[in-house]
Amino acid sequence: MKAKSLISAAVMALAGSGMALADSSDPIKIPINEWTGQHISAHITGTLFKKAGYEVEYVTAGAVPQFAAIAQGDLHLQPEVWTNNVGDIYPKAVESGDIVVLGQLGLQPQEGWIFPPYMKEKCPGLPAYEALYECAQAFAAADTFPKGRLVTYPADWGTRSKDVVGMIELPFEPVAGGSEGAMIAEAKSAVATGDPILMMFWQPHWLFADMDMEWVAWDAADGECVEESGQERGKACGFQQASIDKIANKGFATDYPGANAIFEAMSLDNSVQNALMLEIDQKGRPLEEVVAEWIDANEATWKPWVDAGLAAKQ
Repeated sequence: MKAKSLISAAVMALAGSGMALADSSDPIKIPINEWTGQHISAHITGTLFKKAGYEVEYVTAGAVPQFAAIAQGDLHLQPEVWTNNVGDIYPKAVESGDIVVLGQLGLQPQEGWIFPPYMKEKCPGLPAYEALYECAQAFAAADTFPKGRLVTYPADWGTRSKDVVGMIELPFEPVAGGSEGAMIAEAKSAVATGDPILMMFWQPHWLFADMDMEWVAWDAADGECVEESGQERGKACGFQQASIDKIANKGFATDYPGANAIFEAMSLDNSVQNALMLEIDQKGRPLEEVVAEWIDANEATWKPWVDAGLAAKQ
C-alpha cells in the first residue's frame, strides 16, 4: 500500500509539471459550439485533461454538425449536449454505438419562451400561452404586423419554436436570431426601452441574474412533454426539456482511458456556470482567465476527478 501511494504521488507530481504520459500521443479534440456556457464546460474539461498530461485541441463546430464528426472520430467528445436540440444524427449515432453517453453534466436546464414582466400589462393573461392569441399585436414589429414577433434560436440550432407556432396556429412570425450575442443584445435593448419582446431562450444563463424575465406557461403534459409534434391549442405542452449529456466517440475510452475516467467523474452545476458566464459575457473577462481562476480556487472539487483519471492510466 505504501509503495502504491508513493507511485501515485509520483504520477501526480509528473502531472502537475506537465510531464505525465498520455494514453495516446494525439491531442484530444473538443468541439466549441456557439454559446458561452458550452465554452466554459469545454475549457474546464480540457484544462482537467491537461492536468493529467494530455494535449488538447479546441475545434469550432456547429451544435448539430459536430455529431457526425464525433461519431467518425474526427472529434473526441462533447461535455454539454442539450438532448432536445440535436437533430437526427445524434440519436442514430448513439443507437449504433458510434457515440457513447457517459452520463449527465449536472446542469439543470430549462428552455422555452421568455418575456419581460411589463408585457403582462400589455398582454393580460400572461404567462399562459393562450394569452398570446389575443394580444399578438402587442408583440408585433413593423415587419410582422399584425402578427406578433417571436425571436427564435439561430437557424442552425433547429426549428423547434417555428414548429410549435405552426402546430398550434399561433399568430406569431418566428424570426431567427443571428447568434446568442445578437439575441441577448436585442433582449437588453427591448428591456431598456420598454419595448415588446418574446424570445426562445434557455437556462442556465447569466441573463437571468442580470435581467428580470418570466417564462411562458404551457398546458400540463401527461408526464413529460416528450413530443414536440402533434400539439394543438388546448393541448400544447410547449417544449421537451433537455437533459445535458456528456458524450464521446466509441473509441475514446480505449484510446484515452485516463481522460475518459476524468470525463465520467466531472460535474458542473448552474451556479458555477452562471457565475463564470457573468464574468465573461458581462464583465468582458477572457474565457481562459476566468476558467483558470475557477480551477485555482476549486482544487478540492476537481482533484478527485483528475485522480480518477491518473488511476485509470496505471
